Amino acid sequence: MQHKYKIHKDDNVEIIAGKDKGKRGTILRVFEKNNKGRVIVSGCNIVKKAIKRKSQQDAGGIAEIEAPLDISNVALVCKKCGRPVRAGYKLDGDKKIRVCRKCGEAL
Repeated sequence: MQHKYKIHKDDNVEIIAGKDKGKRGTILRVFEKNNKGRVIVSGCNIVKKAIKRKSQQDAGGIAEIEAPLDISNVALVCKKCGRPVRAGYKLDGDKKIRVCRKCGEAL
């Protein structure tokens, strides 16, 4: 069964829990299959990872990459309010659009 999330790729979000609480970034990827309910946020949850050399020209070593966060630890940032908000839905004709629950602005 595939889940439907209110947070999509390229959304501006704020981290509301964890070591990077208060940081803002954009969603790079939303995992739906193996890591259910996890997202990667640009510039947040940085971890060090050992990279093995694949060829003589390729440099191995330790790289810093963004690790996945649970989707419940991020909140959408409204463009009008500028604060983290929950998303609601409204019907616009036959289209369903996400709206800010505080001010009603389309997200």
